[in-house]
Amino acid sequence: MSSAETFVLRSTPTSPFGRKVRMAIEALGLSGRVTVTPADPLDENDTLRQQNPLGKMPCLVLGDGSTIYDSGIIIEYLQDVAGTDRLLPLRGRDRYRALTLSRLADGIMDASILVVYETRFRRDLPHSPRWLSHQRDKIRRGLAAFEASPPDPNKTDVVSIGLSCALGYLDWRKQVDWRPTYPILVEWLKRFSTHEPAFERTRAKDT
Repeated sequence: MSSAETFVLRSTPTSPFGRKVRMAIEALGLSGRVTVTPADPLDENDTLRQQNPLGKMPCLVLGDGSTIYDSGIIIEYLQDVAGTDRLLPLRGRDRYRALTLSRLADGIMDASILVVYETRFRRDLPHSPRWLSHQRDKIRRGLAAFEASPPDPNKTDVVSIGLSCALGYLDWRKQVDWRPTYPILVEWLKRFSTHEPAFERTRAKDT
């Protein structure tokens, strides 16, 4: 691939998965080669649905018009573009451990989004306490796992990026009141956000 290749990231400032990719872009030194273009998953006329048949963001559009999704695959691809292994080991047990923990952070975000969607898409219908409890329990179990064994706050990789974005999304949408229960993660986020300035730089302006 050409070293001058540029990319378009379809996302929004408030998407936690989009934020995850934007943090990775900064960490990989690729900010000058990626343009972020807003996407609206609910707009039937948005080209996002052609770029990703699932109509989900983030979605990375390559120079030849082909696309890569979802966030984890985009980050792996951009790491390859950058010619490094800074965010994810290339092989071995450490790679799969990092991928597993990254997916755990993703799962917290997935469950958090589903809590939001229960109210956003069912405004005129009764909300399901069982469904909301099911999703919040996923969030709490994921947070408990990270509370017991948090990543290195002085290291930027796929795990710390994903966890910080998950916690940031919980702080914004408040699906669970996590801070009183997980003090180790409170301190972890404070230290990581000091270590990695991209955390604050990628925060949505209205959050």
